[in-house]
Amino acid sequence: MWLGPEEVLLANALWVTERANPFFLLQRRRGHGKGGGLTGLLVGTLDVVLDSSARVAPYRILHQTQDLQIYWAVACGSSRKEITKHWEWLENNLLQTLSIFDNEDDITTFIKGKIHGIIAEENKNQQPLGEEDPGKFKEAELKMRKQFGMPEVEKLVNYYSCSYWKGRVPRQGWLYLTVNHLCFYSFLLGKEVTLIVQWVDVTQLEKNATLLFPECIKVSTRDSELYFSMFLNINETFKLMEQLANIAMRQLLDNEGFLEDKSLPKPSKPLKNISALKRDLDARAKNDWYRATFRLPKDERLDGHTDCTLWTPFNKMHIPGQMFVSNNYICFASKAEEACHLIIPLREVAVVEKADSSSVLPRPLSISTKSKMTFLFANLKDRDFLVQRISDFLQRTPSKKSDGSGRKWKGSFSDTGCEEFPELSSSSPPAVSPTSTLSNQLVPSFCTGDVPTASQGLLKLFRRNSEELLGPKGAKEKMKEESWNIHFFEYGRGMCMYRTTKTRELVLKGIPENLRGELWLLFSGAWNEMVTLPGYYAELVEKSMGKYSLATEEIERDLHRSMPEHPAFQNELGIAALRRVLTAYAFRNPTIGYCQAMNIVTSVLLLYCNEEEAFWILVALCERMLPDYYNSRVVGALVDQGIFEELTRDYLPQLSEKMQELGVISTISLSWFLTLFLSVMPFESAVVIVDCFFYEGIKLILQVSLAILDANMEKLLNCCDEGEAMTVLGRYLDNVVNRQSISPPIPHLHALLTSGDEPPLEIDIFELIKTSYEKFSNLRADDIEQMRFKQRLKVIQSLEDTAKRSVVRAISGDIGFSMEQLEELYVVFKAKHLTSCYWGSSRTAAAHRDQSLPYLEQYRIDLEQFRELFASLTLWSCGLHTPVLAGRMFRLLDENRDSLINFKEFVTGMSGMYHGDLTEKLKLLYKLHLPPALISEEAESALEATSYFTEDISTEEAATQEDRGGRNGDSKEKEEKGTSPQDYRYYLRMWAKEKYSKKETIKDLPKMNQEQFIELCKTLYNMFSEDPVEQELYHAIATVASLLLRIGEVGKKFSNRPMKKTDDCKANNTDAESEEESPTSEHSQNSAVEQQPQADPEDRASGDIQAGKNHQEKQTPGDGDGGEGAGSPIQLPSDDETKDDMSMSSYSMVSTGSLQCEDIADDTVLVGCEASSSAARYGSTIDTDWSISFEQILASMLTETALVNYFEKKVDIGLKIKEQKKVERQFSSSSDYDLSSSVSG
Repeated sequence: MWLGPEEVLLANALWVTERANPFFLLQRRRGHGKGGGLTGLLVGTLDVVLDSSARVAPYRILHQTQDLQIYWAVACGSSRKEITKHWEWLENNLLQTLSIFDNEDDITTFIKGKIHGIIAEENKNQQPLGEEDPGKFKEAELKMRKQFGMPEVEKLVNYYSCSYWKGRVPRQGWLYLTVNHLCFYSFLLGKEVTLIVQWVDVTQLEKNATLLFPECIKVSTRDSELYFSMFLNINETFKLMEQLANIAMRQLLDNEGFLEDKSLPKPSKPLKNISALKRDLDARAKNDWYRATFRLPKDERLDGHTDCTLWTPFNKMHIPGQMFVSNNYICFASKAEEACHLIIPLREVAVVEKADSSSVLPRPLSISTKSKMTFLFANLKDRDFLVQRISDFLQRTPSKKSDGSGRKWKGSFSDTGCEEFPELSSSSPPAVSPTSTLSNQLVPSFCTGDVPTASQGLLKLFRRNSEELLGPKGAKEKMKEESWNIHFFEYGRGMCMYRTTKTRELVLKGIPENLRGELWLLFSGAWNEMVTLPGYYAELVEKSMGKYSLATEEIERDLHRSMPEHPAFQNELGIAALRRVLTAYAFRNPTIGYCQAMNIVTSVLLLYCNEEEAFWILVALCERMLPDYYNSRVVGALVDQGIFEELTRDYLPQLSEKMQELGVISTISLSWFLTLFLSVMPFESAVVIVDCFFYEGIKLILQVSLAILDANMEKLLNCCDEGEAMTVLGRYLDNVVNRQSISPPIPHLHALLTSGDEPPLEIDIFELIKTSYEKFSNLRADDIEQMRFKQRLKVIQSLEDTAKRSVVRAISGDIGFSMEQLEELYVVFKAKHLTSCYWGSSRTAAAHRDQSLPYLEQYRIDLEQFRELFASLTLWSCGLHTPVLAGRMFRLLDENRDSLINFKEFVTGMSGMYHGDLTEKLKLLYKLHLPPALISEEAESALEATSYFTEDISTEEAATQEDRGGRNGDSKEKEEKGTSPQDYRYYLRMWAKEKYSKKETIKDLPKMNQEQFIELCKTLYNMFSEDPVEQELYHAIATVASLLLRIGEVGKKFSNRPMKKTDDCKANNTDAESEEESPTSEHSQNSAVEQQPQADPEDRASGDIQAGKNHQEKQTPGDGDGGEGAGSPIQLPSDDETKDDMSMSSYSMVSTGSLQCEDIADDTVLVGCEASSSAARYGSTIDTDWSISFEQILASMLTETALVNYFEKKVDIGLKIKEQKKVERQFSSSSDYDLSSSVSG
């Protein structure tokens, strides 16, 4: 790269001059490239340790002045190629001009001006829009790309100086963290260490300190453990590693690659050595914390935060904390944990004003809402700027208007101009939740438009007359409602309520049934989305009605299993409401669709909320509060199960070992977590846990689970097996009661487990929750998130291993590779798929991984990726012809014509090359030169004539595609796979077809025409190049090809054309596969080929045509002599005897290496053509009547020992796989000296 000219005083210190002229020197840094001795080793070591290599590239160009005392650095380069390019430019463009100048100073001034001009021009053309990375960081990124061979799309996030522990020896070097890789490079006294690890391969990240290592970061993969230490800021490094590994896990889980946030605000002043990507990741981490803490919608982005105090009227105090401002919300969190949380939606803000400052209240800011609540913040550092930001966001906030389209519930708040719930004094009658407000305003038939809906909680509609309402339980319920009304009066009601320890105390005492729906909406954050997206649910219901999918089928199956004991779900109203909510969610989020357990949770939501409210709470549960719980592999639940096991080890060490031994935790935790205890506890008790869960989050579920194990510790320690332990826990949970419930007990479907004659001991749910807080309340949300990350790595990698084993087991019986080889191939195949996800130019269909598909179909590759894999793994390397052969193999393997192949199809092709006998390998090679494999290459075999018959070729392709489409039973089947992958019927049909498909024999293979045979010969010639016995193979194939051409001619004499057509049809009808390749496609092929002679003479030199005639005239007598069928093989020696003669066949000429592969098609077609053929006079004419069968090719090949040995030799694919892994990420040369990778990624 060109450098702004910098003065250099000592030109030769640590540098070696390689080229020079009167004005410039090209120098190489000692220690780089070959040689260098001890000085070179020391310089190389210093460069790595002191990071001088980030500033000083291994090559540079200096401008030298006449007095040889002052030098100017004008260019540097990471490789010889790069610096030579700059040197040549200077020689070609400047040397002549500089020789004109007389004054030395003028020369230097001119050069400096010219270089500055070049740099300015390059920056204008190359600098991406919005590029913010500082100069030193760009140099480090350039060095990283060269050092590790990364393409330009691989972005560096940050780099750190550290030590890598190789054995007990620390290697000081540089750790580069890119979006997809962890890389390390060290060069110490001639010993080089290069590490490249993909984040998707990381199974564990730990920060720890041991006796052996100081405080260090341990990075584990399936194959190795790497230790890094001596960081300047180990916490920052570890946090960044966690973020990058987490992004990789998301990619494995749901195919979400990393997309840079282009809308990130630019820093007010340049940040040293912090890349835009690092800022992006830091912003994401803050956003995630902000949304999780205040339960905000997932598209909410934090704009900034500042220290301040908040005046709390309920206790007359100024509470210190932080104010957070985002696009749609102003939030406050006190420094003392949970002293006070506040959420103010901007849609509710009426006035923002700066109040008068005083010594008691410095720099105050007053925010008033439409519900007449006022919040007073003070001690704001940059109050004016903050007010301006809030004003900007307020201007973008849409004003809230009543929507007359049936959304009548909004009208209930239009009088006060606010969505807040009415504030009630302590003397007011019991509060009415928004659900009951809704019921008064919607028509009695529960209709919105034509769609019947449950317009209020089903519990209100199906509440049975209960005497409890008049007894002590009813009185207790009234007291709870009164307590909440007092709380609303003091702390506010709705989204702007002050949330304090008092709020939590009330929640833990149980939420009254009348307020449950309202408070669930508020605490889950679902209220925000419901208010900002009015009508969204109704639209979804309308769109999803009548739509069929696998999800809807599963929903229908589970509808009547959802709380069947409750009267609300014993009639069509409740069932229909549940169906609509679940179907609407499956339609909104097809990635999750529907998962068992969602029906149980949703049915409970519908008891206390109307349909729309239940839908939005379900959204909050599935997408925010219980992330990844309800996807096809319940990853989130497995992650929290791992956390539960870890917490059991920490808090209940005695029990932990026993539980592991019994294998109970994995069984119990899924049912407890997925249904929030609703499926394992009596309903009226479990719903209290749900109350606390919406306020506290997953922490509460983990606490209660630990408390249950703790309460049953003695019994569990005495259990002998899993069944006994499950009985103990089941009996305990069945007897958790809610003595304060005013609803009549719902008949319990869990079998009441009793032992002996002892009456079951009842456990009060409120006591259980109280105990969980007393014993396990020191669990913190931040710690749980940290544990979630650690467990997510473990769970997702474990699922990936399971997928790999399942795929390998499924196909191992049909393939010749061993299980170990298949696993290695799977790793390479999967890596290629993942590489396309983050390095592909565009996100192709291959990059989209559908988790609902069978494991075998989840990773697929397209043609370009297959070509790369084929080139590195194939036995049949054909030089420049390899991509062509790879394309044919791809089309042959792609049976369903979706331009993607799965792992089984890929391995089938590889196995054919490596494990078949001679016949199988030749059969595969033969098929590669027949349609469909050859179909898109038709024009290539007659390159010169392309422009004359493009129409015929396109017609032929269309005909073949149509033909194939017909065989596949119409395009409907393709569509089923392409657009509705969830439809399992497609896979049943495929499985049945595979199971009962008839084994193909060599007699089923169609005959090959002359053009296809020529293509086969070209491939064989290319395959044999660079083989140790290359000449023998060339001669052998020349002999066989000559023989086969004569056999084809003999075949013509004994069968007229109509007869041949009949035979072909008979042969083709024997197999469904050949059916499509016969009359139509062959005919169109031949019709295209017949036009070739018209073009060839125009495009070929007359000398070639004359040579062709000579070949033909001299070869024809041989054909005549060999026309005896049985006499043909006897002709073979004659070729050997005359091989030095000028009349030898073109095949023999090629065997001497004198012709290129491209010449074969021009000349070989003349060999064996009859002199009487009228078309033969025109040079390379394709004989349309000529054909050869596979049996004839096989028999001819068997006569040549060299060919038999070539195809029978055994090669271990393991070596090829190792090579492929080494070069997998090396997309560009790192430098002109080799890197010796001591550890491979």
